[in-house]
Amino acid sequence: MPRRCAPTASMRISAAFLSLLVISASAAAQAKPPDIQELTPSAQRETALDNLLSERESTIALDKAIADARKSGVTEQAILEARFLFHVDRREDSALAAMLPEFLKQRDVFKIEDSAIFGVKEDWLAVVEYVQAIDALENGRLAAFKTHITEAFWLSPRQASAFASHIDRLRLEESMRMVEIDLSTRLTALSGPDTVALSSLTAGKKALIFHFWSPASSESEASMPDYIATAQYLTEKGLAMVSILPNDAPQLVADARAMIRPLGLNPPGAWLIDSKEKPFAQQLRVQNPPIFVVISNSGKVLFNGHPADPALWTALLDIDSQITRPQAATTTE
Repeated sequence: MPRRCAPTASMRISAAFLSLLVISASAAAQAKPPDIQELTPSAQRETALDNLLSERESTIALDKAIADARKSGVTEQAILEARFLFHVDRREDSALAAMLPEFLKQRDVFKIEDSAIFGVKEDWLAVVEYVQAIDALENGRLAAFKTHITEAFWLSPRQASAFASHIDRLRLEESMRMVEIDLSTRLTALSGPDTVALSSLTAGKKALIFHFWSPASSESEASMPDYIATAQYLTEKGLAMVSILPNDAPQLVADARAMIRPLGLNPPGAWLIDSKEKPFAQQLRVQNPPIFVVISNSGKVLFNGHPADPALWTALLDIDSQITRPQAATTTE
């Protein structure tokens, strides 16, 4: 049985593409895949294509899957599409932007019969516009980004949820430039009833990281072991880690306390409840925990997004060149 890539919470952009383009994303098969050499040429091609489309492990593994696909007669159009999905799935916008010349070259010679995932040419053309939009975004050309992403919407409205994520990100980044966190703010400890000033946590630290979480979020619960490992590592690197519960509803607070009880008496970082008067979750537009927000010692927002976003580690690297992404922090990808 061919390998399949199990969808995870970190695959937000690709999930939209995969479902809309009718690509199966069922759980990875437990049985060993058949030896491709034992199959008929047609079955070899289908198996190689399936393996290629589901490959997410690494660029080395992708290169091997591409080589196998070419040997089996998979078209270059299908290989380009698979590479696109690989980088979308891994949120590698720079890699997508680097593929733009290939997409432009292939745009006018597209053959529907050579495609692995597109049912109509408009969907393919929409993806070409999408890659052009990503390239514009990567290079700070906002007007061009808006032009290409609008054209992508027009060509393929059913892929709107995939395109919209970049618009949301752009708007978030623009709004975060206007935000300045008041580090003198005092928040109530989750263990209660004491309050803690953020300034007392950031003293002598290189930066502050807010970790917004909630027991009402299944992803927050599932990613907690990963967060603990990451928090321990970043604390050792001189960053202040602050986990913030966005709501002080009694039942939510009780559930939150129960959720972290297995972590022992001293889980890494501070565990606080957001302010009622001027909640940080509202200032920072937090909607779907878990969310990381990296804040400079002057209160500027350096990153705001999902913990699995590679941009988080780029922001941290700018703070300390010795920070590297620990293995534990990649387990949700």
